[in-house]
Amino acid sequence: MATKTSTGPSTAERVRSACVRAQDAVLAIEGSDPTVTSVHHLRSNGDVVVAVPHASAAAALAWNSGGGGLPAVLEITDHAPLRLREPVRSLVWLRGSLHAVPDYEARVLADDVASEHPHPGLLDIGHTSVLLRLSLASAVVADSTGAEPVAVDELLNASPDPFWEMETAWLQHLDEDHRDLVDLLVRKLPPYMRTGRVRPLGIDRYGLRLRVEDHTGDRDVWMPFANPVDDAPALSRAIRMLVGCPFLNGLRSGGAANG
Repeated sequence: MATKTSTGPSTAERVRSACVRAQDAVLAIEGSDPTVTSVHHLRSNGDVVVAVPHASAAAALAWNSGGGGLPAVLEITDHAPLRLREPVRSLVWLRGSLHAVPDYEARVLADDVASEHPHPGLLDIGHTSVLLRLSLASAVVADSTGAEPVAVDELLNASPDPFWEMETAWLQHLDEDHRDLVDLLVRKLPPYMRTGRVRPLGIDRYGLRLRVEDHTGDRDVWMPFANPVDDAPALSRAIRMLVGCPFLNGLRSGGAANG
């Protein structure tokens, strides 16, 4: 079972963050080609609501399965916000039983999802796409550190990282406008890593991840904050403390953060 540590997000938090952050997901059903989903949303009751094309094999198979549903897996791909040699940061597999959503329930369900996750793809429900419901049975996440399962009840009790919506802007701003800070972080790496190309890979309330690309391959480096942070000003201060320059001007990206 996944456990929360003081130096980084728990497995459940990593999965929840990837689920809300990632745009790319496919629904896999044995005997048919994977179906690209336009919407995926994990609800607190353990259902994953997905939108698929009306004429897709996934929609037909779900309708033909009856009330019992059929086994399916939703694969979610979390891409790095920056252009990297290996763009995939993590993969999440949500396995469960897939069920069709009757038309008379679809609009109510779409409204419920929109209240939590106002995705524009929900506007296509009933036109070019339909909703399906995956009753979650298990979850696994894989990244550069390996693959790890997470218990469903722990996953449902976890929350996404509070900075998931601003992460892309923060990392792009750090990479494009604050290379001086990145260079200071590079000085903290072992000498053999400093000759590679170092880019920001991820940021959350617990710390910053860097990607080192060189001729030998790619390596990810975790740089934890002294303490977890909960808001943008604290995040800006934590980054400045991490590089050892607490009085540098704060990072600002589109008004998302002030320091």
